[in-house]
Amino acid sequence: MEGVTLIDRLPNPADPDSLFESFQSWVEERGITLYPAQEEALIEVVSGANVILATPTGSGKSLVAAGAHFAALGRDEVSFYTAPIKALVSEKFFDLCAMFGSANVGMMTGDASVNADAPIICCTAEVLANIALRDGADADVGLVVMDEFHFYAEPERGWAWQIPLLELPQAQFLLMSATLGDVTRFERDLTRRTGRPTALVSSAERPVPLTYEYRTTPLHETIEELLSVQKAPVYVVHFTQAAAMERAQSLMSINVCTKEEKAKIAELIGGFRFTTRFGRNLSRFVRHGIGVHHAGMLPKYRRLVERLAQAGLLKVICGTDTLGVGVNVPIRTVLFTALSKYDGHRVRRLRAREFHQIAGRAGRAGYDTIGYVVAQAPEHVVENEKALAKAGDDPKKRRKVVRKKPPEGFVSWDEDTFVKLQTAEPEPLQSRFQVSHAMLLSVIARPGNAFQAMKKLLTDNHEDRPRQRRHITQAIAIYRSLLAGGVVEQLGEPDEQGRYARLTVDLQEDFALNQPLSTFALAAFELLDPASPSYALDVLSVIEATLDDPRQILAAQENKARGEAIAQMKADGVEYDERMELIQEVTYPRPLEEHLSAAYEIYRRGHPWVGDHPLRPKSVVRDLYERAMTFVEYVGFYELARTEGLVLRYLSGAYKALQQTVPESIKTDDLVDLIEWLGELVRQVDSSLLDEWEQLANPAATDVHTAIEERTVPVTANTRAFRVLVRNAMFRRVELAALGRHAELGELDPDLGADGWAAAMDAYHDDHDELRTGPDARGPKLLLIEPEPGRWLIRQIFDDPAGDHDWGISAEVDLAASDEAGEAVVRVTAVDRL
Repeated sequence: MEGVTLIDRLPNPADPDSLFESFQSWVEERGITLYPAQEEALIEVVSGANVILATPTGSGKSLVAAGAHFAALGRDEVSFYTAPIKALVSEKFFDLCAMFGSANVGMMTGDASVNADAPIICCTAEVLANIALRDGADADVGLVVMDEFHFYAEPERGWAWQIPLLELPQAQFLLMSATLGDVTRFERDLTRRTGRPTALVSSAERPVPLTYEYRTTPLHETIEELLSVQKAPVYVVHFTQAAAMERAQSLMSINVCTKEEKAKIAELIGGFRFTTRFGRNLSRFVRHGIGVHHAGMLPKYRRLVERLAQAGLLKVICGTDTLGVGVNVPIRTVLFTALSKYDGHRVRRLRAREFHQIAGRAGRAGYDTIGYVVAQAPEHVVENEKALAKAGDDPKKRRKVVRKKPPEGFVSWDEDTFVKLQTAEPEPLQSRFQVSHAMLLSVIARPGNAFQAMKKLLTDNHEDRPRQRRHITQAIAIYRSLLAGGVVEQLGEPDEQGRYARLTVDLQEDFALNQPLSTFALAAFELLDPASPSYALDVLSVIEATLDDPRQILAAQENKARGEAIAQMKADGVEYDERMELIQEVTYPRPLEEHLSAAYEIYRRGHPWVGDHPLRPKSVVRDLYERAMTFVEYVGFYELARTEGLVLRYLSGAYKALQQTVPESIKTDDLVDLIEWLGELVRQVDSSLLDEWEQLANPAATDVHTAIEERTVPVTANTRAFRVLVRNAMFRRVELAALGRHAELGELDPDLGADGWAAAMDAYHDDHDELRTGPDARGPKLLLIEPEPGRWLIRQIFDDPAGDHDWGISAEVDLAASDEAGEAVVRVTAVDRL
């Protein structure tokens, strides 16, 4: 059956019976027998009904979704698959390419699109919501598959799951989730809006049934016992990334794998590069049979763990509750380390939906006959049980046992909590409708009467009346601001397209799909001085101010700045009370804040919709560049090892924004250098981010048992970017030398050592009062490069006050070693006067 796709199976004519029989035969040829719920859902889908598929994890909802796309193709309709996260959209894109052929599947995630005219489109929920707002009932959308539909209740993003239901009456819907709760109102609502019958297909029966166990043994013992009775792979659920890492480290004392299994792991890992501190720790863990999985990891590390798990080589995976969102990692046992969590506001017990999302990952269809869900008693309860067991049955000894109390603020749970969660129905989904400038602009831009369209949207959504009234008030205020700003004009008579209001500005084609402040950035660039030495970095600061805040990075920057400020104030003899008052004014770096904020206020008067998106001045990429650090040095400097994936995602987003937003006409040589440097840095840290986008053009299945290849372009191949890396490496030394940090210089250059650097700088200061570190000091004019076979000979000239330029650093760059390391490998040979 190699090369045969579902496209080849489309019947002619494509009536419901033919569609079902053709799809079913394709499934059977692959050795799969449809479950009753799958069969029922597919019959309803091919007949044209809406379907709400509420079946447990592992019950084959993805196969029903494939059948829905197949039916839409048979009817010559465009179908959309939506999911909450880009990783899941990407995974589904590759799956559907394998089923239908890559020519028939496209993807849109907001920051990129591939084959956007294909009859099957995979996209994030926000992309479909914006299409629905822009085109409404005229949108070319015949069928919508909404995966993980419980995200409808997410406070910040739930609006995107509701809008298509409200604005696409022509579409057929397939809503899927294992944890929907009572969906009666969705059944009635979908039927009323679309005119189609709506079928609820639900089943509490799992293909792989679950057994539940509550444990009062220490967690270490619980895990050892689960391993000894062949209940691996075990996913150990934590509610912080730090706890997951600490658990993995503590399990290194257990002999998890045999020598043969460790050899297989090493073989599959192959030449994979563990380039960061977290990566080096992960390398030790996975070679021992222990995985770590959480959202803060670099994508390449997360995928490595998933590949090793899919190959059946990891016995224990320590992770967070994020695994509940559709990630394909086979697990036999889910072990909860707690049944309460901090949700960003308070510590509370797990909700039924959260519990079922994670517990449902246990038991692998086709591998396991039973899945296991185990919950640990609170730690203080475990210790008390242990102490009582030691006391035995002697009443006197038992009375003398000093029972450990829970920590302050602890929200406890017990076996009764665990039992109730097992049978609890997921909470009803709560509407999260939102009104925004982008919503009004999209509706006004449509043909037809925007007032009627908005009235229907605001009064016929899923909100209660009081909230609807608040949304109406907000919409009126936004409309008035658009009128006042001259962005919208009201017409006395309808125009040729039936509009009573229309836009006076042209919205970009991808309005509301990409960075909403991109148009402000274009205006702000005009305020910058191209002749300024800091011009390239100022352009970067404009871009960074339009990006979402990476909160963990900014918090780390603020902590570092405050720590340094307190140390300086102590050295200056500032009293404690005054220090505490002054420290509140210290925050993370915000370049051009005053300048950009003033420009933003002026811009907003003429473009009121940007009010949905506040300006966020910050310096992450600029900070990294100005400190002349490598990625690993930067992550270490701010102690961000546990969230290095977040750092890279931010850098990658900044790189894309620079590429997509900055016009070619304003790019100076320095700015091009900076953009090239950033792109190369992202590529060298984790090429999987860019590899995936390259693979989109030629999707191919990956055999989980073949050695993992980390394809990296040699860092020296991009000469322009490599020169910047070398320049940064040298300027880092200049900066440390100016600060007198000889010990750090000694670590960078062990051949010279701290003493050698100190002696050289003493000699320099005999000739010059200071060593300058301004823009000229790091510019290309003071770095001389002489390429030779296999190496570069370089001379970094010091910027002295007299302008003599008679001192500097001589060094050589090993090109082969640089390619191996993914960064400039520099060896200083001398610090001297020419």
